Amino acid sequence: MIRLLLADDETLIRDALAGLLGLEEDLAVVATAASGPEAVAAARKHVPDVAVLDLQMPGLDGIAVAEQLAAQVPGCRSVIVTSHGRPGYLKKALAAGVAAFLPKTVSARVLADVVRQVHAGGRYVDPELAAAAISAGDSPLTPRESDVLELAAEGAPIEEIAQRAHLSAGTVRNYLSAAAAKLGAANRHEAVHVARRHGWI
Repeated sequence: MIRLLLADDETLIRDALAGLLGLEEDLAVVATAASGPEAVAAARKHVPDVAVLDLQMPGLDGIAVAEQLAAQVPGCRSVIVTSHGRPGYLKKALAAGVAAFLPKTVSARVLADVVRQVHAGGRYVDPELAAAAISAGDSPLTPRESDVLELAAEGAPIEEIAQRAHLSAGTVRNYLSAAAAKLGAANRHEAVHVARRHGWI
């Protein structure tokens, strides 16, 4: 029996997944969670074989949860399901050791098969997401530029970004203008849009 943890902040999706996967003879849902921190706590308590994680959850996103599970519950392998299949997310997930990455548009049958594949030591990446990631290429932004641009995406003023990033206001402006130039954007708002579209922030 393959023991599963399901984590998704949307109750309807989480319950539907639990119901559908629970119909499979070899799968048992042993825990569910509505946020990233809940997912980590549930995994530590129930020690599942496979965690099926929504990419975007409150507290910690699915990739951050997968990283914590790899360290704290090493026998548990992670599967990310998402409605945001941007190339940058896929690359981050694979770098974090996620075993499978697939869109929420797949059928329960496909998800069950992927869970079995992952439990057996395999990996799975949705072919369309993989093709998009290859064609998008790597982010031209440095990690620091990405961090600052992500803070700018929330609409914070320069001074607040500087404070949160532990940088001077002038350094923040330099990072933002460098990011905009690399992305061919006219300003930081356009740079945020371009970077988000590619999944780089």
